Amino acid sequence: MPKLNSPLGGNEMVRTGGPATMMRLPSQPTAEGLDACFVGIPMDIGTSNRPGTRLGPRQIRDESRMIRPYNMATRAAPFDHLQVADIGDVPINIFDLKKSVGIIARTYGEILAHGTVPLTLGGDHTLTWPILQAMRDRHGPVALIHVDAHSDTNDMMFGEKVAHGCPFRRAHEEGLLRDDLVFQIGLRGSGYSPEDFDWGRERGWTVIQAEECWHRSMTPLMAEIRSRIGDAPVYLSFDIDSLDPAFAPGTGTVEVGGLTTIQGLEIIRGCAGLNLVGCDLVEVSPPYDTSGNTAVIAANFLFEMLCALPGVPR
Repeated sequence: MPKLNSPLGGNEMVRTGGPATMMRLPSQPTAEGLDACFVGIPMDIGTSNRPGTRLGPRQIRDESRMIRPYNMATRAAPFDHLQVADIGDVPINIFDLKKSVGIIARTYGEILAHGTVPLTLGGDHTLTWPILQAMRDRHGPVALIHVDAHSDTNDMMFGEKVAHGCPFRRAHEEGLLRDDLVFQIGLRGSGYSPEDFDWGRERGWTVIQAEECWHRSMTPLMAEIRSRIGDAPVYLSFDIDSLDPAFAPGTGTVEVGGLTTIQGLEIIRGCAGLNLVGCDLVEVSPPYDTSGNTAVIAANFLFEMLCALPGVPR
């Protein structure tokens, strides 16, 4: 049996040195032999406001260097049970968003063919649509937990149907989702009409606006979501702009009145026990993250996602 990979420890090499991988894990070119992998999609050509998310995966990896392998809160020790590595970045076409969508779908089809659970470092939210295409081909339509300030169900943006505000409309149209098991958490801000959030509700989705989350723990909500999803395959998509900009200013489309980091942790930890088949953390824009704290949060949330995967005792 192969030895399980583990992050490079802080007593083996100073935290500011070592490999520039997620958590300073070993790297490999494919997902072969892995139970889970970290993979980056350095893309911002689907962005409608402030750019910079193409730099997100690299910054998240850099700010992951302080994360240790044991989760003190949940007692999860993922590297004792799963073979994990960083498989690098998807080679998108930086000049063609539609071609990039195809590249992402094919790349994730290859990852899933190895039976590997991908944990994605974004990149703008357009990327979730092609990942869900690959998920459908492997698992059939999946349940979805989508944490975001925005519903991302626009029909078009500037006349285009492929953009970071459209992925979940496209996913619905292609039958990628279990509409009775789609949960959107944290939606807020101004809009053009009630349809901005009601479009999903009209299709059977559960939409929990940010105001319903204020001053509350997310633990009871996640217990309800777990009971409804059961053992169905489920995908978790976490947009960093779901958090209030006081915590995560380094993103392209900030909205006031968002979730706290504690609520974010409760949501991710509340996914433990579900049949998670993939996760992403998107929309980190380092040029607007002067302290690096947005990327620090993203890196820690990705570790928490790893800790919540099936096969990791708690």
